[in-house]
Amino acid sequence: MTATPTAPAWDPVRAGLDRALHALAGLAPDLAAHANRIGQILWSPPRIVIVGRLKAGKSTLVNALIGAPVAETAALEATSIVAVYQDGAPSRAQVVLLDGSRRPLHLSRGHTADLGVDPEQVAYLHRWLPSAAIRDFTLVDTPGLATLTAENEARTRRVLIDGFEQTRTASVDADAAVFLFDSAPRADEISFLKQLGFTPLNTLGVLSRADGFGEGALGQRNPLEHAIAHARVLADRLADTVMTVMPIAGLLAETSHTGALTEADARALASLTGYGPLEVLDLLDTDTPTVVPEAVRDRLLDLVGEYGIIHGRDVAARGAATLNEWLTAHSGIPQLRGVLSQHLGRFAAVHRASRIIRELDQLAFTHPARDQIRGVVDHLRRDPALHTVVLFEHLKSMLEADPRSPVTTELRRLLEHHTPAGQLGLPDSAGPDQVRATAQQKLRWAHTQALSTMTAAEDAALIVLAHTYGTLAAT
Repeated sequence: MTATPTAPAWDPVRAGLDRALHALAGLAPDLAAHANRIGQILWSPPRIVIVGRLKAGKSTLVNALIGAPVAETAALEATSIVAVYQDGAPSRAQVVLLDGSRRPLHLSRGHTADLGVDPEQVAYLHRWLPSAAIRDFTLVDTPGLATLTAENEARTRRVLIDGFEQTRTASVDADAAVFLFDSAPRADEISFLKQLGFTPLNTLGVLSRADGFGEGALGQRNPLEHAIAHARVLADRLADTVMTVMPIAGLLAETSHTGALTEADARALASLTGYGPLEVLDLLDTDTPTVVPEAVRDRLLDLVGEYGIIHGRDVAARGAATLNEWLTAHSGIPQLRGVLSQHLGRFAAVHRASRIIRELDQLAFTHPARDQIRGVVDHLRRDPALHTVVLFEHLKSMLEADPRSPVTTELRRLLEHHTPAGQLGLPDSAGPDQVRATAQQKLRWAHTQALSTMTAAEDAALIVLAHTYGTLAAT
């Protein structure tokens, strides 16, 4: 019936959806084809789309996450189109055209050589790479948003719409987003992000180039520490858009995770030990460097940047392996991977399940077996294992109707926390009696709110909240 599971874990949500797809397939022969197609979506790794402005560091981050220099970072032809990267052997690539047809793409030493067609005809580039680093998710690298001016509203809108339509071909089926920006996102970037249809729970903000933040490597304040503090401020300010904001030093991340660093690089960097920061940069900036050859100087800047040169010299004296560990620790990638595999991955799965249910709803409107399909979907929505998905659907509706409503706040807390105490706003140490009492209080609140709802979305959400609080009160 449905596709064979390729994901490592069999979770209750997928199990419930899989049972529904088997039931769907048994209703009619043509519905078996629909079930198989949707099953392939269900069991494929979540898609995470990387979005941001031009030169935000998207491809650099993709390289770091994949663990190989596969995403083009120069001003090449391939940077103007969407690129989808997923685990698979052998390493290969296809050009997917706007009409859905595919053409094999020649790879030269792992990089795209020539698209073979006019880029305007290309929907996206599909790459398969044997990489355990992306076994649990697929990455979608997108062209940067164009630099906007305030010349007129029409031009701004045109840039946003064009960028969205180009990205949408590959990202419309994405399950989560990583949103890169430098110091603070601009209004047009927030607008673009909202058009992708994600919630704060499956959208992660990344403060890129953290190693050059503020005054940079030569400033009085450590740029990484400054970036961490600024990321906390942005996380609070952007709470309606992203789950949190993480600082990432993209250059350090790419170098440390793609195997670019060599012992010769470490020795060259260590040779700068003993010089003051200003002396080092003066030596590196001169047309005739005396401490290291010009080619070595340029390579070090490309590998670790000013921050790595200033702060990594002493570490480099202990060898390339130690330096690479230092670069990794200061890149922010380990923390990012943790969020991707846990929080973002969890809500990417919930988003995908919600999308599948909506697709089944649409199928019920168009198929002659509409009543039977509706029965399958109704049973699915009543499945306790999919209650998180139902809450997520109502959160999306409330974010569109009234993001500042207390109902929206309640839905988000129920989704973000794993324990009954946390879901009710209590400390995890709260005892069963306190949990039940608070649930009863919340239940009364939901019934009171339902007497004077402002929107249909709020009315529907309060019904689900009342059911949720009633269940928690009975535990």
